[in-house]
Amino acid sequence: MTGTWTTVAVESVQPCATDVVAITLAAAGGMTLPSWAPGAHIDVDLGAGFVRQYSLCGDPDDSGRWRIAVLREAAGRGGSQRVHDLVRAGDRLPVRGPRNHFPLVDADRYVFVAGGIGITPILPMLRRVAALNRPWTALYGGRSRNSMAFVDELRAVPGGELQIVPQDESGLLDLVTPLGGAPGEHSVVYCCGPEALISAVERASAHWPAGTLHRERFSAPPVTGGGGAFDVVLRRSGVRLTVPEHVPLLDVIESAGIAVENSCRAGICGTCQVRVCSGELDHQDDVLSDDERDRGDVMLPCVSRARGGILVLDL
Repeated sequence: MTGTWTTVAVESVQPCATDVVAITLAAAGGMTLPSWAPGAHIDVDLGAGFVRQYSLCGDPDDSGRWRIAVLREAAGRGGSQRVHDLVRAGDRLPVRGPRNHFPLVDADRYVFVAGGIGITPILPMLRRVAALNRPWTALYGGRSRNSMAFVDELRAVPGGELQIVPQDESGLLDLVTPLGGAPGEHSVVYCCGPEALISAVERASAHWPAGTLHRERFSAPPVTGGGGAFDVVLRRSGVRLTVPEHVPLLDVIESAGIAVENSCRAGICGTCQVRVCSGELDHQDDVLSDDERDRGDVMLPCVSRARGGILVLDL
C-alpha cells in the first residue's frame, strides 16, 4: 500500500484549535493500516487535482486508525480549504503511503522545535522519546494560545521540558537557551514549522555538528544557484533532452511523454525521487539527507538540477 493508492474512511473530523481540524482515518472493513513511525506522512487525494501531504500525528501502535491535522491556510493553494469545507465524517478518501523523510534517529538527547501546525510530526516523536526515557526539550510556538493544537496532549507526555509559547503573550521562541551553548554528545535537533522559524533554528544551531539538525518544511526552501541549461539522458528510454535555463527538469521529462510519479512539485514530499546514474547534481529539495546528497545516486527532479554537463537518469 505504501506506493499505491487505497481508500480509507473518515471516522471523525474534530476542531482541535482555531482553524485546525484533526481527522481520524480508518481502514475499510476492519482491515489494518500499514505501520508507520514518527515523522511519517501520507498523501491525501482531495479531488479536483488536489493531492496534499499530511504528517501522521496519532498513535503508531494503532493499526486501525491514522490521524492527521490540517490548518486552514487562507492564502494557500486551496488544499487545506477543501479539507475544511468538504471533508466530513463518513466520507471516503484515497490515500497513499506512509512515507518517512523525517525519521526519528537514535540519540542520547533531543531538542524539538515546532511552530504552528509543525507540531504534527513532533507530537509522536515526543511520545516515542519519552517512552525510551531519553532526555528531551520541546519548544512549541504559535500565534496565540487558541491557535496551538494538541497542547493538552503535549502536557501529558512524561519527562522532559516543554515550553508552550504563544507569540501574542510571550513573543518569539527563545532558541538561545536550548541551542546556543555547546551541544551535548549524541544530541539532535528536530524542527518543523514555517520558513522563518527553520531559518532561525539553522542559525542558532550552526555550531552543532553536521547532521544533528533534522528539519521539515511546509513549503520548498528558497532556490539557490543559477538554474542553467543542461542535457539529460533517460537511460532506459533512450531519450536525450535539453533542460532549458530555469525550466524544471520534471517538466522537461514529462513533456517527452515519460511519466514520473510526483505530488508536491516543490521538493518537500519526495514522491518524484529518481535514481541517478551519473552527473553533477544541484540538490534544491528539502527531503534528501546529507548522506544521500553526498552519494549522488538519487534526486528530486521537481526542483533539483544538474550543474551543467550531461545528467543520466535511470528512467
